[in-house]
Amino acid sequence: MQDQDFQIVSVAMDSDIEAARPWVEEASPTYITLVDQNHLLSSLYNMVNVPQAVWIDESGTIVRPTETGGSIDILREFDPEIGGFKPEAQERAQAAKATYLEAVKDWAVNGSSSRFTFNAQEARAHVETMDDNAAEAHAWFRLGQHLMNHGRQEEADAVFQFCREKHPNSWNIFRQTTEKMETGIAAGEGFWNKVMALGEKAYYKRVDMDGMP
Repeated sequence: MQDQDFQIVSVAMDSDIEAARPWVEEASPTYITLVDQNHLLSSLYNMVNVPQAVWIDESGTIVRPTETGGSIDILREFDPEIGGFKPEAQERAQAAKATYLEAVKDWAVNGSSSRFTFNAQEARAHVETMDDNAAEAHAWFRLGQHLMNHGRQEEADAVFQFCREKHPNSWNIFRQTTEKMETGIAAGEGFWNKVMALGEKAYYKRVDMDGMP
């Protein structure tokens, strides 16, 4: 899509650059890749999970506000007996990713004429307002990062606990401030307990787009 004057910018929400490095190197992306240690992007665009995406046109106008970037809510369909997701869940997930990618390609080619972009009124209707607690949590998260980077881990841990309590819907904050596995991913018992505690609430919110499950 480079010949369409289209640019992708990917941003990893990792407080530790080295945790993101092997994933970026393995992917060898041809587009701009950044690491947002202080989660400034989450704060600006009210992002709570990954992958999330924002579509911004050449005039700087948001034509699709923050949304799940092509993933669907199959996390609770993980089957520990096979150590992965059942084939039917994988098929739905792959179909969703393909649908979202085709929509992005359509926008790259057709611009404002793409049927996948929102007008101003539709875009505003899809914006989820950040409440005061979430905004405060993001500010405290940056303080926690500062303390941690200056060797004050115990104080940082207390701040991060406060952040998780203030903004419990942020999986980005949770993953960066809780115990991680050897792979650097927070996917241990605490993570799965939080996932299972969601009840009827979605881990990934459904994308409002034709063809998405």
